[in-house]
Amino acid sequence: MYEMTEPFATGFLSVGDEQEIYWETSGNPNGTPVLHLHGGPGSGLNRNYRRHFDPKKYLIVGLEQRGCGRSRPLAHKDLSKLVSNTTQNLIADIEALRTHLNIESWFLFGGSWGTTLALVYAEAHPARVQGLVLAAVTM
Repeated sequence: MYEMTEPFATGFLSVGDEQEIYWETSGNPNGTPVLHLHGGPGSGLNRNYRRHFDPKKYLIVGLEQRGCGRSRPLAHKDLSKLVSNTTQNLIADIEALRTHLNIESWFLFGGSWGTTLALVYAEAHPARVQGLVLAAVTM
């Protein structure tokens, strides 16, 4: 485990359907990009996720999926928004974030449900994925 780093940039990205996803970056702004995809669906980022990556080497990107964590609206507060919480929309959200952050390609780290998202994203956008790390694989 590496030293805990705090985010140097955070924000919300509008992804349509009245949804805004929360994102944050930490580590080395010029480092190799790695995207952390949390489990769930429904959980969110655990601040300890950053400890898996060397902050001197990686640009660490965290994303809270639609309806989760700090993303808006929270699924449990507006169940009508769950209709747009599909795997394909989540993949489009990841790609929108990559474009928003001007990242050409990145490594994907997925845990639990995040492994499924990482695999589906890699199938849809193979040129954008440098590699995969999958933990607690679930399909």
